[in-house]
Amino acid sequence: MGRRRALLTALAVAAAVTTGCASKAEPSAAPVAVAPAAATPGSAAPATPSPAAAPADTEIPDGYDGTRDAAADIKAALALSATDHRQVLLDFGADWCPDCHVLDKLFRAGQVAPLLHGDYRVVAVDVGQFDHNLDLAARYVDLQRSGIPALVVLAPDGTVRTATNDGSFSNARSMDAAGVAAFLKRWSAK
Repeated sequence: MGRRRALLTALAVAAAVTTGCASKAEPSAAPVAVAPAAATPGSAAPATPSPAAAPADTEIPDGYDGTRDAAADIKAALALSATDHRQVLLDFGADWCPDCHVLDKLFRAGQVAPLLHGDYRVVAVDVGQFDHNLDLAARYVDLQRSGIPALVVLAPDGTVRTATNDGSFSNARSMDAAGVAAFLKRWSAK
């Protein structure tokens, strides 16, 4: 069973590398559903905090942590934003997704990172193999249309200002820092 799971995971990653990190709506690009190692489908994931993925005051999360309570992370980010009126940027993705890794690098680029630190609180939400946090994602974005990474900008009161339902970030490897910065500038509160 372990060899089969490894093979299926490798095939899913290869498909994503070739075609982008699309949603389940596109079977040729969708990852093969493989249960995450940390939890079984239907079981509650432990809520152990991970400093690298925590929605810190000015930090950019490092990857997508499937053990985090994403709803609690969003609630905490909104509570902090209520005091200083920074937007909350939800980043729906997964660690297997190459485009999500590219977007992470773009977030850390010289012309993007200062915008994130000054105007946003970033919450990374793990969607696993399109089998994790889907109910939460559905409140904000249509992953069937957007693929991953998918971004959502929330106002400090929790209302959705924009969602990338058009899939504009699902092929992040074709983007540059200037494009990401333009998106962030457009939706910042300033």
